[in-house]
Amino acid sequence: MRVEQDILRELDGLDEEVRWRAVAARDARFDGVFLYGVRSTGIFCKPSCPSRRPGREQVSFFGSTEAAEAAGFRACRRCLPLGADGRDPQVLMVMRACRAIEAHTEGTLSLAELSAQVCVSQYHLQRTFKRVTGLTPRQYAAAHRISRFKASVGDGQAVTEALYDAGYGSSSRLYEQAGSELGMTPRAYARNGAGMKIGYAIVGCGLGRLLVAATERGLCAVTLGDSDEELEQALRKEFSAAELRQEASALQERIEPILLHLAGERSSLDLPLDVQATAFQRRVWEELRRIPYGHTRSYGEVAKSLGQPQAVRAVARACATNPVALVTPCHRVIRENGDLGGYRWGLERKRQLLAREREGAAQ
Repeated sequence: MRVEQDILRELDGLDEEVRWRAVAARDARFDGVFLYGVRSTGIFCKPSCPSRRPGREQVSFFGSTEAAEAAGFRACRRCLPLGADGRDPQVLMVMRACRAIEAHTEGTLSLAELSAQVCVSQYHLQRTFKRVTGLTPRQYAAAHRISRFKASVGDGQAVTEALYDAGYGSSSRLYEQAGSELGMTPRAYARNGAGMKIGYAIVGCGLGRLLVAATERGLCAVTLGDSDEELEQALRKEFSAAELRQEASALQERIEPILLHLAGERSSLDLPLDVQATAFQRRVWEELRRIPYGHTRSYGEVAKSLGQPQAVRAVARACATNPVALVTPCHRVIRENGDLGGYRWGLERKRQLLAREREGAAQ
């Protein structure tokens, strides 16, 4: 159902009186825009709920199902504010917006055009999109374009062709994002790192073998394994066209802090990084570095700290793709029930790391 322009204008400055009028009228046009809770029953509903209207003094308004549940309200069984399948309508609205952004392959889809497609105001779309994804629609569109570009060049498409197919109006727009999103120039990325110089070293540690690799900008890989061959093979696969050289002495200043950290003699690591990441991965990894030494957080707690409580699986994926073990401490993220969850370099290593950190923090 399309929302009329006067309603859109009202939503941009939505106050409680507007919301109450929508509830009193059971106005379905506001479903997905806000929820209301009834203090006398402890239930929260959509504005269009067919249940008997409560008194105005009993009503509280919420911008999301999470906010309503955090305030102690439970979902109505008549209007199903979580959706018939248990999914938040606001999340579904954001999913529709994401699909619209992804389908728009020419130029930039404006916020006004996008809000018209999903039938909500620009203000509500911007606010809800940021709450659910952690990105603005513009940032999501930029991340999607760079992903399309990476997929195309990965399939062998020429850089110039790939950038226009991904929706870039010119090569300059792509190069503006290259440093943060690709970690290298577009042409170097298309050549699997060709022209890049990466030094690496493999040393023994209490958790087996440790590989540390770096460009002139910072660490690009810190990995754990059982053998030098395994670690070197994985590095060559990741940077198949880069110039890889063993440089144990040159990397000593970066290896030593990591070994001290593993030995419990250094609680934090502040080393320069040169890693490829999406905007969301970067936010997750930054949040992981805020977890204190000797402590853990659940995947759900990390998602909530990002303002995206629904993004638990996305947080887990970001942890699983972390290229710099220990420096970005993804081992400090566990499941809600206390189980270890997964770990890219093996659960036994994760168990040992957490045990050592707990002991070190207790001293």
